[in-house]
Amino acid sequence: MTVKLAPIESADVAAVAEFLHANLNSRVPAAAWRGAMNVPWKVDAPNFGFMLTDDDVVVGAYLAFYSQRCVAGQPERFCNLGAWCVRPEYRFHSIRLLKALLAQQGYHFTDLSPSGNVVKLNERLKFRALDTATALIPNIPVPALPARVKITSRSAALADRLAGSELELYLDHRQAAAARHLLISRGGEDCYLIFRKARRKNLPLFVVILYASNPDVLRAGIGRVRTRLLLRHGALATLAELRTIGRRPRLSVLLPTPRPKMFRSSTLASEQIDDLYSELACVPW
Repeated sequence: MTVKLAPIESADVAAVAEFLHANLNSRVPAAAWRGAMNVPWKVDAPNFGFMLTDDDVVVGAYLAFYSQRCVAGQPERFCNLGAWCVRPEYRFHSIRLLKALLAQQGYHFTDLSPSGNVVKLNERLKFRALDTATALIPNIPVPALPARVKITSRSAALADRLAGSELELYLDHRQAAAARHLLISRGGEDCYLIFRKARRKNLPLFVVILYASNPDVLRAGIGRVRTRLLLRHGALATLAELRTIGRRPRLSVLLPTPRPKMFRSSTLASEQIDDLYSELACVPW
């Protein structure tokens, strides 16, 4: 075999998308993989990840989602490690993809959906675990009585009410294929919520909260939020990490084995890492 390692460039996106559709997750159409790789926020990305080819045929790929963000008043560059797939007969070359990504200088790296084997590998490469303690919130409907809590997903309302960094987050993510948006208002305060649909045990009956700008308002309006997520999105339960929403809401339980998430940075702390600008916002699996 003559297996070549190369960065994924614009001309390679279609072939990599077809490869991921055929070999990783057939529920995600090739067009969706292509759209996910072309992130909706502005960033000077060096590539779309790295790929392995044999006789010019894609046999492996590791996607990367790049962003530049302001953290503690300073610009910081991030590389989120996304889908990683290598055909079985080429698995010996898998580590080459990861090493190529990590060899890029000047980035903080996140891995927000590592599998069991990848977790151990990441640990050896100096990744640290995030605290992913997760509340499972049953989406029990509440009566539609006049309420102090108002909820909207209208783009015009979000663009009008949000300001500053929250507006920037919305504008950056409003075209992200997996991201859904809500504005929760109560007593003159707002909470901007970003969530995604999710599968557990192969059942598409959950949503996962990726971001909450004001956890206090979210908790105050959680009854209305649960009702909306059930009736409009068909979600029987909501999964929310405590690092994102703060205290565990009433009528929720903590998952005994939450899914791991990891990061590698020489300067940032775990509290400065979130789920945005990542595969979680872009790939609707």
